[in-house]
Amino acid sequence: MNALKIKKIIQECLTDGQSVDQAVDEILGILQTKEAQIDLDREDRCGLQEVIYGKGKSTDQVMDIINAMTQKGLDNILVTKAPQDMGQSLVENFQGTYDPSSGIYHYGSYPPAKGEVTLICAGTSDLPIARECLLTLKSLGHSCHFIQDVGVAGIHRLLAHEEALQQSQVIIVIAGMEGALLSVVGGLCKCPLIGVPTSVGYGASFNGLAALLAMLNSCAAGSAVVNIDNGFGAAVLASRILNLK
Repeated sequence: MNALKIKKIIQECLTDGQSVDQAVDEILGILQTKEAQIDLDREDRCGLQEVIYGKGKSTDQVMDIINAMTQKGLDNILVTKAPQDMGQSLVENFQGTYDPSSGIYHYGSYPPAKGEVTLICAGTSDLPIARECLLTLKSLGHSCHFIQDVGVAGIHRLLAHEEALQQSQVIIVIAGMEGALLSVVGGLCKCPLIGVPTSVGYGASFNGLAALLAMLNSCAAGSAVVNIDNGFGAAVLASRILNLK
């Protein structure tokens, strides 16, 4: 935490009745709710403020966290993997927007776009993870060139976009089944490449494990792979790559 923020906290303690314990927590970068400790310094430290993972939390827990964040003036708040009933409750209580396909809830304003990511989605069944990635990119201040339904079963659909692939700064490839699309794209581009295996596929795909292993073993050198169904993580990695530029 920088000196300006510390001075502001001390001033609030002296003039606004904030307790010493609250001031200490804020200086340490901690915002307490009933059941959570919000990391206030994460944006300064990591370039991205804390994002709320909705799956496994109750709606009340998420609402307490968002309420505490908004009271501190935090904006551009993101909840990932939010079930539909949670998303609807958040919209009713805080407004914002909820996308039921991806499970993404967003509160506040989006930053202006400062760089473009090429996002490639193998099939329509992979769209929920692709939309998680797209909406996370938007919250990080990046636009998206979205190429969808170009899986390897109809490879000519992808080849029609070869010029765009060559001009891309960073590419995210989202694919389930056997995850072969990452290797194909890797042979067509020269920019950083991020693979997202999805849990889409028949029994022997083992809920995305087959696609994960195929992407990790890709013969197209220079690609990175995030966890199964982790569109959020791929978006953050792409953002860091763009911010370096």
